[in-house]
Amino acid sequence: MTKRIAILGASGYTGAELVRLIATHPSMEIAALAGDRKAGEALGTVFPHLRHLDLPVLQKFEEIDFGNIDLAFGALPHGTSQEIISALPGHVKAVDLSAGFRLRDPAVYEQWYGAPHAAMALQDEAVYGLTEWYRDEIREARIVAGTGCNAATGNLAVLPLLKDGVIDADEIIISLATGVSGAGRSPKEGMLHAEVSEGFHAYALTGHRHMAEFEQEFSKVAGKPVTCTFVPHLLPQNRGILATIYVKGEAEAIHAALEKAYADEPFMVVLPLGEAPSTRHVRGSNFCHLGVVKDRREGRAIVFSALDNLNKGSSGQAIQNANLMLGLEETEGLMLAPMFP
Repeated sequence: MTKRIAILGASGYTGAELVRLIATHPSMEIAALAGDRKAGEALGTVFPHLRHLDLPVLQKFEEIDFGNIDLAFGALPHGTSQEIISALPGHVKAVDLSAGFRLRDPAVYEQWYGAPHAAMALQDEAVYGLTEWYRDEIREARIVAGTGCNAATGNLAVLPLLKDGVIDADEIIISLATGVSGAGRSPKEGMLHAEVSEGFHAYALTGHRHMAEFEQEFSKVAGKPVTCTFVPHLLPQNRGILATIYVKGEAEAIHAALEKAYADEPFMVVLPLGEAPSTRHVRGSNFCHLGVVKDRREGRAIVFSALDNLNKGSSGQAIQNANLMLGLEETEGLMLAPMFP
């Protein structure tokens, strides 16, 4: 049976990516699109690359009839998602792509996002959306909190290593580079082409918000408090994240732990020992490529993780989770090969 889907915040990059992917999904139908600032417009006008699709006109959230909606994707700004998800009827499942429900401790949310949690009654039932690690919980959930794209990139690489104890939990350094689409579609001076092209720079030097997700998940898996060094950089490209992670441990054991953890995972690719991934090899796909290289110093290694921030880091991951929540095959609509060149 076809599942009827609403996309809230369809006029942003992650909303457009959801539409692009669901358009060829065999078991999902887009029944409603919300985009308050663009209400009344056709999505093909907002995003001309989607003109060929027969889609509902953008509406305000309050105008949507949720009576026959099975699941809603919340592709909304962080400051509004909690209240919007709270307003959904009880029969509608939700995958929230924002940070609204990622952090289990409301006090930690307030610390990192600068405002009190606006939907504490729902936080306890929200499941963290790192599919490969919370699959069983996601399958039974009504609300799933999509991970941060940077957080997904680092967590997918590090969690198996902490679980198997093959790295020193006190020596994790994550240097991560991400494309400009991760900053969203709202106009920002620092995202202008002339500001970011032909350059490469670090940002959020005093602490990126996705650090909270690293510490939450690392500590849970390790069974003790874990902190890491995390420095994000802005890549002068539209899509893609590459994390370079410096750890203390034997490269062979690290590589074996990743192979064991992801042996049966359809979207996880562990490269041969000594190879590093590239963002151009995952672009437009729901795949994550992992690599391990020996450091020239004995007992140390470099772990690499690459994914598309708009797909596996956000909208693709959201659909992967929605498939589970709706009783569908997890891979439905997502086995697109990466775009290359």
